[in-house]
Amino acid sequence: MTDFARTDPSADRAAQQRRIVNRLRRAQGQLTAVIAAVDRGDDCRDVVTQLAAVSKALDRAGYTIVSSAMRNCLSDPDSESVTPDELEKLFLTLA
Repeated sequence: MTDFARTDPSADRAAQQRRIVNRLRRAQGQLTAVIAAVDRGDDCRDVVTQLAAVSKALDRAGYTIVSSAMRNCLSDPDSESVTPDELEKLFLTLA
């Protein structure tokens, strides 16, 4: 069963989606902490440090989404879900 999961593209996509959602949930929790820190009037250095962590988590999620789309495009070039030009534009949007 484990060997099948490694070669099954839908299982790989599902696992990738779970990782992305988990990363976004962590970022959501970090953002909630930033908002609470601002409400409390915490030190600006601490707030900015937490905000940078949120930003990095969101960036990583975005890059993971684009990289997943790139892999899907390479594995199924006839798929019309995302064109190479659209992938480039999405990637540059994050950069």
